[in-house]
Amino acid sequence: MKQYSIGIDLGGTKILIALVNRETGEVIGHVKKKTKKDKGPKNIIKKMLEGINELLETCGKALEDISSIGVGAAGQIDRENGILIAAPNLECYDLPIKNILTEHFKKPVYIGNDVEIAAIGEQKFGAGRGCNDFVCVFVGTGVGSSIVKRGEIIYGATGTAGEIGHIIVDLNGRQCACGAHGCLEAYASRSAIERRIEGALKKGRNSCILEYLEPGKSITSSMIQKSIEREDELVIQCVTEASEYLSGGLASIINFINPELIILGGGLIEAVDYFYKKTIKKARAKSLPVPAEKIQFKKAMLGDFSGVIGAAFLEDRNLQ
Repeated sequence: MKQYSIGIDLGGTKILIALVNRETGEVIGHVKKKTKKDKGPKNIIKKMLEGINELLETCGKALEDISSIGVGAAGQIDRENGILIAAPNLECYDLPIKNILTEHFKKPVYIGNDVEIAAIGEQKFGAGRGCNDFVCVFVGTGVGSSIVKRGEIIYGATGTAGEIGHIIVDLNGRQCACGAHGCLEAYASRSAIERRIEGALKKGRNSCILEYLEPGKSITSSMIQKSIEREDELVIQCVTEASEYLSGGLASIINFINPELIILGGGLIEAVDYFYKKTIKKARAKSLPVPAEKIQFKKAMLGDFSGVIGAAFLEDRNLQ
C-alpha cells in the first residue's frame, strides 16, 4: 500500500484538500478553495478537481504516489456507490462524487460524511485516541455528529446516523435548510448566529461587528470572537442563545447514548472559546446526574485537519 492518500473535506463554505502521510497522519501539504455553493454542483466538482491537481503539483507528487482519495461531505451519503444523496448546506443532491473522481484520476475513491471523517481523524491522531466510546459534534455552517461505540462508527440502518443537527428542538420553530422546522441546526450553528445578528442589525440594533463586516460578505467565527472580546451586547446575546440550544442537544446525547466523551469541533468551537465553555457547562447541568458526572468534553485537537486526515483513512474502513 502506498504511503500517501488525498483527503478532502467538503464543507458549506470551504473545500479543504490535503496530502496525508498514511504512516504518521501528517498533513504534507494542503489547498483550500471556497465552496461557492451558489454556483452549483458542477462548480464544486470543478473546484475539487482543480484543488487535487494543484495539491499534487505543490507537493511534488504524482498520481502514482497516491493510494486513494477520500472525501467527506456535509450531508447524507450512499457510501457503497459514492453518492452525495442530500446536502442542503451545499445545495447538492444525488451527486455521484465517486464516479466523477474515479473516472478523472483512475484511483480508488471513498466517501463519508464530514463529521464521520473528523471522528476517524480524531480517533486515530487527536482527542479520541485511546477512547472507544465517544461522540464527535462539529459546529460550523451546520451542526453534525458522529457516534463511535466500541471503537466503531455507528452508521444506522440507512447510513445516516448522527444527524444531531436535525433533532427537533421547537415543533413550530425556524425553518432549517433541510426544509423542516425547529431543527437544532437552525438555532445552534454559525449560520444561525449569523442570521440572528443580521436580523437584529436590520431592525436597528447596534454592534461593533459592523466594523469587521464588508458589504456582501458573511459573518465569520473570527468576527464573532472579536466582537465578544469587545463585550458586544448583541453578539453575546446571539451566541448565548445558540449555546442554550446546543447544550440541550448535547444533554440529549449524554442522556440517550451515554458516551464516555464528547469531542467538539468546527470553526465556531475553535474560534469562540466563550461559546465552547458556556455550552459544555450548560450541557452538564442539563443532563441526568449519573451520566453528567462521568461525561468528559474535549475540543478537537486536529483543528481544520480533522476531516482531511480522517478522509485519507476511509480506505482502511472499506478494506476491512
